[in-house]
Amino acid sequence: MKITLQSIQARYGEVTAVSDLDLTIGDGELFCLIGPSGCGKTTTLRMIAGLLDPTAGRILFGDEIIADPAARRIVPTAERQLGMVFQSYALWPHLTVADNLALGLKARKLPAADIGQRIEATLALVGLAGRGARYPHELSGGQQQRVALARAIVLRPRVLLFDEPLSNLDASLREQMRDEIRSLQRQIGITAVYVTHDRSEALAISDRVGVMLQGRLVQCDTAETLYRKPVNAFVAGFLGHANLLEGRIENGQVMVGSACLAATARSDTPAVTLMIRPEMIELGAAKAGFSGLIEGSTFLGGTIDYVVAVREFGTRVRVQESGGAAMRRHGPQTVSIPEEAVVLM
Repeated sequence: MKITLQSIQARYGEVTAVSDLDLTIGDGELFCLIGPSGCGKTTTLRMIAGLLDPTAGRILFGDEIIADPAARRIVPTAERQLGMVFQSYALWPHLTVADNLALGLKARKLPAADIGQRIEATLALVGLAGRGARYPHELSGGQQQRVALARAIVLRPRVLLFDEPLSNLDASLREQMRDEIRSLQRQIGITAVYVTHDRSEALAISDRVGVMLQGRLVQCDTAETLYRKPVNAFVAGFLGHANLLEGRIENGQVMVGSACLAATARSDTPAVTLMIRPEMIELGAAKAGFSGLIEGSTFLGGTIDYVVAVREFGTRVRVQESGGAAMRRHGPQTVSIPEEAVVLM
């Protein structure tokens, strides 16, 4: 089911939470909305869900208009055929797992035999076969999240919505559930909108990511494109560690201090901002390079982070190496930066 947002706005009195948002989410796509607190991502999800009416604009599911305040058309949440997974599991503690799943099916007046078959099939799909008679307090956090997911998909919705669903789980379980959600979404082929503040979660799980700031969509693309070619310093920093260097374009070359980092077709510009990811910088890996001095290092298990003063730049950069690549480096180093690693903001 394709979802289309056309010039969507959401206002609370004088405050604009979402401003002129245009977005199309493809059929079967898992789309992530990410951004800092208060950026408008949850407000956008609530408008798609029907929990909040847009102030202006239109929302369509396929060709069906489900929200158009100008035309006084708002389709109620119950009629939008949605499944939603919340940050809190929102399970009824006095009901068994099977009874939690059955509530929505009974409301739709399905035959008892069909309800039982659907519940069994859905629990098997999320890896909880045989646990229908248990109560939520008898399950782990990850299992409770699976129940919440099962409750959403047992209704066979057109669209699946996720509101920070993994924030209550510990780090290792969060990664496991993240992968399970992605695998399940691909298996059933449903369109999903996933809101999170966790950048690694968004990069790992999505087909595309939309980065929001102050109610606006700043950039929307695949995770790889956003990470490697951010449109501005905010996106660069929000999606991962980034070296942001002040430079200039001089005689067709990108310069930082006395160092030439890349060639460019642009005309001379007195000031530009460059972005270089720390893992793209190599230490002691080439005969040609810049003069660096390691001023500090931090062992992070899988990686080692270095603070390196580069003489030609007149500033420090952050460099990241694989933790298993070599012994921790010290002292003077050759700093090598491939031209394709340099991104002009």
